[in-house]
Amino acid sequence: MRGTPNALLGRMATVQPLERDPDTYSIIGAAMAVHSELGCGYLEAVYKAALRIEFRRRSIAFWPEVPLPIDYKGERLPMNYRVDFVCGQVLVEAKAVAMLAPAHVSQVINYLRASGLKRGLLLNFGRPSLEHQRVVWKYESSAR
Repeated sequence: MRGTPNALLGRMATVQPLERDPDTYSIIGAAMAVHSELGCGYLEAVYKAALRIEFRRRSIAFWPEVPLPIDYKGERLPMNYRVDFVCGQVLVEAKAVAMLAPAHVSQVINYLRASGLKRGLLLNFGRPSLEHQRVVWKYESSAR
């Protein structure tokens, strides 16, 4: 593949505005409720535990700590990624950092690739207001 890493990233996945996506909208609503109650300053694990409660209370189907296998050249590697949540067809990664970095978006893209899902949410509880980014995986490989 040719081009700069950022140019390649743009062809494979995009960070998109919320638009009209009821699934991600309800997940963000749950995250906002958690952030409103707890504020910022806790470790990631606290927000993940609170999200479990909020998802359950809002009847949002979810699976926590889902292992995602990784293949290399057709062979399964001996380790897995662990995504924070899968809510229906949406992958959710929670952070509690001062500022989201491109590496966080790359992490969500890798999780999307490994899972086969197309939509992901990156949530950051480490700021005075909840930050969220919707990531859509759009790369289709014809070389497999």
